[in-house]
Amino acid sequence: MANLKEIRNRISSVSSTMQITSAMKMVSAAKLKKAQDAITAMRPYSNKLTELLQNLSATLDADSGSKYADQREVKNVLIIAVTSNRGLCGAFNSNIIKQTNNLINDVYPTKNVSVLAIGKKANDAFAKQNRVIANESKVFDNLTFDNVSVIAEMLMEKFVGGEYDKIEVVYNHFKNAATQIVLTEQFLPIVPVDNDTNVNLDYVFEPSKLEIVEELIPKSLKTQLYKGIRDSFASEHGARMTAMHKATDNATELRDQLKLTYNKARQAAITNEILEIVGGAEALNN
Repeated sequence: MANLKEIRNRISSVSSTMQITSAMKMVSAAKLKKAQDAITAMRPYSNKLTELLQNLSATLDADSGSKYADQREVKNVLIIAVTSNRGLCGAFNSNIIKQTNNLINDVYPTKNVSVLAIGKKANDAFAKQNRVIANESKVFDNLTFDNVSVIAEMLMEKFVGGEYDKIEVVYNHFKNAATQIVLTEQFLPIVPVDNDTNVNLDYVFEPSKLEIVEELIPKSLKTQLYKGIRDSFASEHGARMTAMHKATDNATELRDQLKLTYNKARQAAITNEILEIVGGAEALNN
């Protein structure tokens, strides 16, 4: 009977866990729809703005190049690691942390590398290495373009001031609810357009070309960072929904196995009781 009670307790515990994971899956599914619509609507605008900016920058004279396109010898590198504030989303956060560590140890082993953490998980991981210069996890509390713009402006100031020679963003690109792709994008300096690409550069400028580029660059950089964080936000809910769906399935399977074990043990106990009664009756008859 002690064994039966233990199995009943496990069934109750697994059932409670299954209810929690199922509820978390539904919450993430609801949030995912809104986040997915936001990033899907934003991508065409962001991609076209970046393409236009690169085409315009490619036509500038070398001596009139933008301060944001300044190609310097890379000594100080800043990596923007975009994770989530919460866990229970599979390998979502660990993939970003792993990719950031690869950049630190393999790509820039001789450089002075710092990390800007957007998400508590990134801050927890790299604070131990004393690489975190700032923790911007609160941006997820109210994810708006204005709040992200403040971070982008700070990054631009650090690059122009010479504090960092290269800034890169590591985030999860949202493909679908089950697939997130870890991307590493160069934020600053601006990536020059491929000269072999056939693009139409026959523009009429009013005001001057340089003024237009200098006006577009900050806007484009803010949009690029906002898109990356939005991508990561949608990927987080997709990863959590998938992880909670698998957890619910595993809990259901475990609960069914425990119920089968419980029924077998219960039947065995009943059989033993019947055998004891029959044995007692036979003993009385003899």
